[in-house]
Amino acid sequence: MNTRLIRRMIGAAALVALAAAPASAQNLTGAGATFPYPLYSKWFDVYHEKTGIQINYQSIGSGGGIQQVKAGTVDFGASDAALSNDRLKEMPRRVLHFPTVAGAVAMAYNLQGFTGTLKLTPDLISGIYMGTITVWNDPKIAAANPGVTMPPAPILPIHRSDGSGTTNIFTTYLSLVSSKWKELVGANTAVSWPAGIGGKGNEGVAGLVRQSPGAIGYVELAYAKQNQLPVALVQNKAGKFVEPSLASTTAAVAAAADALTKDVRAPIANAAAPEAYPICGLTYLLVYQDQKDPARARALANFIDWAIHDGQALAESLDYARLPESVVKVNEASLKKLTAGGKPLMAAK
Repeated sequence: MNTRLIRRMIGAAALVALAAAPASAQNLTGAGATFPYPLYSKWFDVYHEKTGIQINYQSIGSGGGIQQVKAGTVDFGASDAALSNDRLKEMPRRVLHFPTVAGAVAMAYNLQGFTGTLKLTPDLISGIYMGTITVWNDPKIAAANPGVTMPPAPILPIHRSDGSGTTNIFTTYLSLVSSKWKELVGANTAVSWPAGIGGKGNEGVAGLVRQSPGAIGYVELAYAKQNQLPVALVQNKAGKFVEPSLASTTAAVAAAADALTKDVRAPIANAAAPEAYPICGLTYLLVYQDQKDPARARALANFIDWAIHDGQALAESLDYARLPESVVKVNEASLKKLTAGGKPLMAAK
């Protein structure tokens, strides 16, 4: 019998054991990241059909999700920004990170009259968002796009206006590739932007790009596709111009697999793999290790177990990358740490 089948049998047995104790909770609440919302929305619908558990989720941005977890107003938070050690210390109880999938942050643009595929280097992206590159026919942009005529239109950089894990992924990337950005702006869920205008949520940024000629914005790939926006090829650490896609995101996750086994909060941006898209990140569920309500705790554990196993099959249709098996195993170990009222969850009644 192969190891994958054995693991699935063990996982199924664990679900049966969790379900053996009565669980009155028929709904769960969550809030946070817009980055994974296209997938989470699908997950919640499918899971409701399978189990009857309703999951009510507010797509308010990672910053809002972190705050609601801290306030204890939700069963789980969702964030594309892992909590630092200092932020973990601010939480009233110990928080566990459950990575769910990885996604690409695409550079979507609205460049009327341009029929080619835009190529961007790390210096160009940082220059645009620093406000030092302001027109599309800038010689530096032309040099990265030989044989293509760039229009003389002004560049309008669009960023997030709310606390955002997508912003954290994007600014983490910029801090890795630009010492000037790291020094002057840094990486966080919200930063002091040198240039551009803000939109709320991935959907807000995508909407502004769509309606604003000359605009460029960073959005999770699914939002660019939903809005039929072209996306740039971005030069990666190996020097190749790579399109954001399922394959290039998977390559980025695979390159970071060893680091993620040691700490699931490790960034996957700017991977050295030649096939990797450089602006990628994992997204997380944030869950208190010790839950107050045993029934809700069992319902939440069951959902997380489903998401990191069966739910992964739904990720690729929306261009999210599955978790590496090594990271799934880390999640499985974290699930075993969940308690309810200080008692092991398996024994909670």
